[in-house]
Amino acid sequence: MRYLPKSPAERQQMLAEIGAASIDDLFSVIPAEHRIKQDLNVPRAHAESEIIDYFKAAGQKNATDYASFLGAGAYRHYRPVIIDSLVQRGEFLTSYTPYQAEITQGTLQAIFEFQTMIAELTGMDVANASMYDGSTGAAEAVRMAMRITRRDKAVVAATVHPEYREVMATYSLHQALSTAVVGYDAKTGRVDLAALDAAVTEETAAVLVQSPNFFGVIEDIPAIAAIAHAKGALLIVSIAEAISLGVVRPPVEADIVSMEAQSFGVALSYGGPFCGVLACKEQYMRQMPGRLVGQTVDGNGNRGFCLTLSTREQHIRREKATSNICTNQALVALMATIFLAVYGKEGIRELAEHNLAKAAYAAEKLGSQDGAKLLFTGAPHFHEFVLETEEAPAAWSQRLLDEKIVGGIALSRWYPELGNATLWCATEVVTRAQIDAAANVLAAKPVEA
Repeated sequence: MRYLPKSPAERQQMLAEIGAASIDDLFSVIPAEHRIKQDLNVPRAHAESEIIDYFKAAGQKNATDYASFLGAGAYRHYRPVIIDSLVQRGEFLTSYTPYQAEITQGTLQAIFEFQTMIAELTGMDVANASMYDGSTGAAEAVRMAMRITRRDKAVVAATVHPEYREVMATYSLHQALSTAVVGYDAKTGRVDLAALDAAVTEETAAVLVQSPNFFGVIEDIPAIAAIAHAKGALLIVSIAEAISLGVVRPPVEADIVSMEAQSFGVALSYGGPFCGVLACKEQYMRQMPGRLVGQTVDGNGNRGFCLTLSTREQHIRREKATSNICTNQALVALMATIFLAVYGKEGIRELAEHNLAKAAYAAEKLGSQDGAKLLFTGAPHFHEFVLETEEAPAAWSQRLLDEKIVGGIALSRWYPELGNATLWCATEVVTRAQIDAAANVLAAKPVEA
């Protein structure tokens, strides 16, 4: 009876209450030809021990011992064990939302600490309590810029994550938002500044770029900001890899920063849930969607926390709301908060340097193989790089899989002009031996049939 919420006696009592003699009587309104008269073809009931054995066996099929060079917006980093130990405490795990500040001081303080650390990392004045993920955060940032500037056009770099751009297109489907996409420089992989300058007009609300961009290249944010601001547009910088801020200069010239915080201690979990971030200059915070937790003092002078801004449909009139976003990723944001607290300022920098060194070694090793070369070498990278091979990616990818290695992702899916180019990522969890093994597989000639 552990998994059945009602006993036979309770069911009979419920049937009697509504005047039905049996379950069959209850469903008698359904025509007989549409009712199943035989038992369902399902396995017999299993004991709890048998169920556990079943899932243990199924779990053995997971490929947990593969080396992976995938990145592209979802990154494998080490997660300190303390994260799950803390977020699974009942005070955090079962809390729904901090409407009553008097009894949710712990949750509110955790969010406040998250906001503070994010603002420091991004170089912005204020950050909100988090968003769904990086893609929706970028789309919300563009809508925010439209409200601030009262303009209805956006210019987006082609080097912004393609799936972020798809989410943005969905957001703007039924809104009066016109979007122009600007290409990239073939040598550097950075946004084409001349094309960007031509695309930005007096009607442009926002310029959206990503740095490190989808190719792993660091964009020239000061130059992009000068172009945007000269026409009165706001600059939005999207960051898909949060760890990069350990060594990459924060985009202080931006007006709004949108970021995916998954790298801060959030498991990949087959694609989610992740944690979006939105931060901005102080003068724009009232147009920021979602929640904002503030610090105050009570009547006795004690430190306390409260929801300072909540410009959501749940709180204010729909026509006044900045967004229909109805929640924030509080528990996932808590994971990021714990991660940042555990690593600290120096730890985040060392982690970023570790990633930088791993990627530099991987790029040199893989790019030096016969029939392979690195693209976009004219600008600095973080821990991702683009590798072009004479051999089609599908061929060497299978050879890598045979050696329990997942190679880079083919870019032709989004950038047909790049042909056999693939995007590779090397984080701190990738070992030197795994990089050497991948290089050996790429160097090996396919066996003739």
